[in-house]
Amino acid sequence: MLDPAQRTAAAEALSRAERDRTPVEPLRESHPGIDVVDAYEIQLANIRRRTARGARVRGHKVGLSSAAMQQMMGVDEPDYGHLLSDMVLDAGEPVDTSRYLQPRVEVEVGFVLGAALPGEGCTEDDVRAATAYVVPAIELIDSRIEDWRIGLADTVADNASSAGVVLGEARAPLSALDVADVDAVLHRGGEEVARGNTSAVLGDPTTAVAWLARKVAGFGVRLEAGHLVLPGSCTRAWDVRPGDDVRAEFDGLGSVSVRFR
Repeated sequence: MLDPAQRTAAAEALSRAERDRTPVEPLRESHPGIDVVDAYEIQLANIRRRTARGARVRGHKVGLSSAAMQQMMGVDEPDYGHLLSDMVLDAGEPVDTSRYLQPRVEVEVGFVLGAALPGEGCTEDDVRAATAYVVPAIELIDSRIEDWRIGLADTVADNASSAGVVLGEARAPLSALDVADVDAVLHRGGEEVARGNTSAVLGDPTTAVAWLARKVAGFGVRLEAGHLVLPGSCTRAWDVRPGDDVRAEFDGLGSVSVRFR
């Protein structure tokens, strides 16, 4: 475990890396004693830094929600990060890749809450009752850690490697589709580059949202009405470069596109 000064130093290093577009070495190397509690406190320190500058919390994202990613990281539960107002991108505007270090995209079904979720004890039924609608989403992920050499503490401290989100125009109530069995395809230009199914997200994305509500409650946080929740990607992440035009298509839910320059 790190002391307060070490946590502050780690948070400042990640903040500078994002500002200067210069990645840092893995925190597990620069701060060998770091654990997951330290990592969440480091994440929160930088979220407080950004909200003090005017950003607002728009929701949260779940990471490591597939069995394969958990096995790779050697963990048995997901992690989470914050979605801020300045991370919500306009689908009609090209995304400037120079704002990021090592950007990738992930394909997700986003949940928009119509009512606050309970914390401790939150269930999938609670999520279904509180969800106003789901929406097609592309999450832009990035790593302030050099070469994506991340361990669990690295990605947690780095806001679960989150960087932005683009939402499609479609809106669907959960009653309109089986959110646990939605096929999704990611295209770059006219080429299919990834394909998956929402069952990859803990078997059912509502399970990931319920987990998140319980997890953040331990930090005194509640998922509120109007919040967007990204439960995890149903395809592999894909690197993006200037000139890429990517589109995610979801059976029964429509599509979302984003261009990179």
